[in-house]
Amino acid sequence: MTQRTLLQFFHWYTQDGGGLWKEVAEKAESLAAMGITDVWLPPAYKGSAGGFSVGYDTYDLFDLGEFEQKGTVATKYGEKAALENACRILNENSIGVIHDVVFNHKMGADEKETVHVRRVNPDDRTQIEDEAFEALAYTRFTFPGRGGTHSQFVWDQKCFSGVDVIENPDKSGVFRLVNEYGEGEWNDEVDDELGNFDYLMGADVEFRNKAVYEELKYWGQWLSEQVRVDGFRLDAAKHIPAWFFRDWVGHMRQTIKEDLFVVAEYWHPDMGTLKSYLDLVDHQLTVFDVALHHRFHEASKAGGDFDMRTIFDGSLVSVHPDHAVTIVDNHDTQPLQSLEASVDPWFKPLAYALILLREQGVPCVFYPDLYGASYTDDKDGDHRAVDMPAIECLPKLVEARRRFANGPQTDYFDHPSCIAFVRHGTADMLGCVTVMSNGDAGEKSVDLGMEVAGVSFRDYLGHRDEKIVVGDHGKANFPVHRGSVSVWVRADVE
Repeated sequence: MTQRTLLQFFHWYTQDGGGLWKEVAEKAESLAAMGITDVWLPPAYKGSAGGFSVGYDTYDLFDLGEFEQKGTVATKYGEKAALENACRILNENSIGVIHDVVFNHKMGADEKETVHVRRVNPDDRTQIEDEAFEALAYTRFTFPGRGGTHSQFVWDQKCFSGVDVIENPDKSGVFRLVNEYGEGEWNDEVDDELGNFDYLMGADVEFRNKAVYEELKYWGQWLSEQVRVDGFRLDAAKHIPAWFFRDWVGHMRQTIKEDLFVVAEYWHPDMGTLKSYLDLVDHQLTVFDVALHHRFHEASKAGGDFDMRTIFDGSLVSVHPDHAVTIVDNHDTQPLQSLEASVDPWFKPLAYALILLREQGVPCVFYPDLYGASYTDDKDGDHRAVDMPAIECLPKLVEARRRFANGPQTDYFDHPSCIAFVRHGTADMLGCVTVMSNGDAGEKSVDLGMEVAGVSFRDYLGHRDEKIVVGDHGKANFPVHRGSVSVWVRADVE
């Protein structure tokens, strides 16, 4: 059975101009050969910023780059025909297509409505003023450019639970819309940060409205009729009631395919919180291992002072490996972004070896780490240039996962700087020995068993030139350079 390996095929600063879908199609064959099994695409529908939208400012879920809306036909990533082609070619190369689902909020409404709102304490969302007052808010989405094609549903104030900007009076903050849902309270089964983290931004979707619930179910089925769908990445899951995704994911598996891969972005490092969420969604999905990402970030900053024996402490993959998607970085943690906690380039080969070559978890590779990225942006009043270099050995690490990350696993986490683990292989699949150090050069004595006595090993990554011969007792010392990683495989394999 092929091990799943995801690639996030975009980042926050992906170039404008509609070229990404074409690039996906062009690179599909090489990705399949490398060992990528699934590609996570960015939000494919029209955002409020039109052709400049990264996609998380959802305007129209039914515009996949097909209609003149928000100043453009194409999205930032291309027109619908190019998306269809990219998904088709990915499928032809046996690569699953994972779509980004942004349901929490909508932005860029077409019309204002007269609404009644109650002011909310932004630092404690459970504190909602009793007195309601009248105002204007952008809560009506009619999608005039689409003209009812694909769906005639009109979103209005009954479809939302809150907004952050009102007019007449002109104010910003957090405002609870007064409607028939929830008796004036926010949704339950959301994260309890800030008291209740239902509200995040924009016009916050009211999932208790049955018409909204049915429209979002209809959209998922409709999407699968337009393009290939092998799974979903669920954005902002901590702000969306768990009961909704429990039902929605179940419905998608019934109507699209039973083995849809689903990963939720529940951005929280606490294992108790994530376990509770997994319980609420009936363990139907996976979640990103936020805690492990932060361990990688901390280790990269601390250098040789970080105790590598503790690298998996507090991580989701160490507690619930079957529900963990492991990452090194993503579009939110990359430099200049809202959750910036990027992993330093020197440590990324070690981090990727730890997620790609072990038994536990589903690893997700980040586009700039594979292909590199350069961009500029403003943050904290400064205009900064960022260069994210491609990690030279990353393609080989992905290949090594496909070829050598097989069989039982033995850990040698017995030194604060130099650690190792062995994949022992199976009857018909080869294994490997992975050794890494965040400090000085080192080596690890490994017992591979008498059956490989006399067999030579080489570093698949090419970081070390020598060959290591396993001794008569099935043991060998496998070396690694300072601040580096080596993946030792049988020298007689190509």
